[in-house]
Amino acid sequence: MQLTEKQYCTPEEYLELEATADYKSEYIEGQIIPLAGGSINHNRITGNFSAALNFSFRDKNYEVFVGDVRLWIPQRLIYTYPDVMIIADEPEFFNNRTDIITNPQVIIEVLSKSIKGYDREDKFEAYRTIPSFQEYLLIDQNRIHVEQFSKTSKKRWNLCEYDEEDENISLVTVPFEISLQDLYNKVKFEVVESEPKNNS
Repeated sequence: MQLTEKQYCTPEEYLELEATADYKSEYIEGQIIPLAGGSINHNRITGNFSAALNFSFRDKNYEVFVGDVRLWIPQRLIYTYPDVMIIADEPEFFNNRTDIITNPQVIIEVLSKSIKGYDREDKFEAYRTIPSFQEYLLIDQNRIHVEQFSKTSKKRWNLCEYDEEDENISLVTVPFEISLQDLYNKVKFEVVESEPKNNS
């Protein structure tokens, strides 16, 4: 999340630049921050989750957006690209732009080592300023581990953790359930080799 060269611009200037950019960037209070490319595990987890959601919601009034749809957070002056968003009823578009929404109910982020602290803290704090936002999932791509935050009342959130392959995750605010086995289907974790023992 570090800038090689700071660029301060207005939200309008950012949108103009983003329209012709070769890669996606976030906009945070005047700064443009390039987004790193996703890993294979990131892609597998995002694909597994979004496919299951779309199948489950085929007869329900929810819509799933993945990766390329921008979210505007007006109270923090942030444009960002959540990995997966669930919208209840109809999406609310910012300034009638169909590539920018403002009303996610559930947001899912797949964590990477470099920005997992940002997703868990600063980004979550920004998301909580969105009136429609009710539930947040953080999915680790390097091990089986999911954190689920669900809003219980104003300024109060409940945390559930999942770390066993035979567990199921049930969303609290929408009718959906997925097993960790399905969520992590085909995901290959890095093997960390132990230090060789010194027998001398």
